[in-house]
Amino acid sequence: MLADQYDLPVSTASAAARDAYVEGCELALTLYPGALESFDRALASDPGLALAHAGKAQVFMREGKVAAAREALADAKDLATDVSARERGHIRFFDLAFSGEIEAAIEALYAHLAEWPRDALMVAASTNPNGVIAVSGRVGQKQRIAQLLDRLAPHYGDDYWFLSYHAIALGEDGRVADARPRIERSLMLNRKNAHCAHGMAHVCYESGDAAGGRDFLSSWLPAYPHEAAFHGHLSWHLALFELAAGNWAAAQQLFRDAITPDKHPGGPQQKMWDGVSFLWRSELAGHPRDAAAWRTLYDYGTKALPRPGAGLADLHVVLADAVMCDEAAVDARIRQIETLAGEARYASGSYVPAVARGLVAFERGDYPAAVAALAPLMKQSERIGGSRAQHDIIEFTLLKAYLEADRLEEARELLVARRPGAAGIPVAGASALRS
Repeated sequence: MLADQYDLPVSTASAAARDAYVEGCELALTLYPGALESFDRALASDPGLALAHAGKAQVFMREGKVAAAREALADAKDLATDVSARERGHIRFFDLAFSGEIEAAIEALYAHLAEWPRDALMVAASTNPNGVIAVSGRVGQKQRIAQLLDRLAPHYGDDYWFLSYHAIALGEDGRVADARPRIERSLMLNRKNAHCAHGMAHVCYESGDAAGGRDFLSSWLPAYPHEAAFHGHLSWHLALFELAAGNWAAAQQLFRDAITPDKHPGGPQQKMWDGVSFLWRSELAGHPRDAAAWRTLYDYGTKALPRPGAGLADLHVVLADAVMCDEAAVDARIRQIETLAGEARYASGSYVPAVARGLVAFERGDYPAAVAALAPLMKQSERIGGSRAQHDIIEFTLLKAYLEADRLEEARELLVARRPGAAGIPVAGASALRS
């Protein structure tokens, strides 16, 4: 039986199909365009290659094309009767994950990786900041991801892709000193890897090296195709570095060129949280409201994400609704989430509605209510998935609410409690607290 780049079996007698499948996996792992076309070439050489359908399903799901992802996965399942145990486990994991059976998917993941630790597409789908483990709704998932990748590391050695994933996980777990050499090694081995660039952005953010992050992304992004999946998100990271540096014009230009929904190449959820968080954080930093940009994101969220799904995206949809004074939409989404949570069908439970109410109160100028809602929740932000950089929207809003409510001592306590080394705090008025 032929094998992939990680020495795992691929049930095909066609070397051409195997080679095209491997190429598709490489492009999917590094977030470059062309993975779907490679998987299609594999299927043209061998229509029975179940793994190629599963690969397509993962790319479609990342792009927010849920119906296409489910169709591709159904094709994979139909062909999975005469494949290896590894391939059956691979397809079963994605079936569970795409069906929203997160706990079952995580259980299957650990069992599978105990036997086949080098199943990289499964590792990729599970251990990124918005992957299967991250959306489990649990506090402590960042440590869990880092520990899993620690255990897998000996099986990957000096693999550039794995090093980039491991570095992000370590940085998210607060082990920034361990993350830095790994991301630098990954970059040296293969600069053409969007997760390497992503890891560098995260490590710089978590270590307070905003200038380093800005310099790196400014030089790396021009060579990355604009239509590639992570171009918008990496532009968001660069915009945050520009915002922190006081380069408002540069940050605005990045938003217009790569983050607004019609320019962002990512999936619907990613478009929503990148765009909304940039606008919200810009206002926290003291910049004027861009009403037209908010209207664009509100319209996009209404159309692309009409029902609750994942906590991080839902929170940003609620923010756009609140800014546009659509109280009916705010109330409806919060009620829908609460209903799902009551039925144990919403991973983060009651956390998102509680945080949403705090952010909505802030938007309405009710700062005491914002503080009352947000302050008790600060240690639970992992429950919505996403990265620490993404969670900062909650912490920065609470800080600004303290300032607006003239509760300066509590604002200082929040700054003291902030994770050490993290990037600066672009919140208007916060600098006075350190004097």
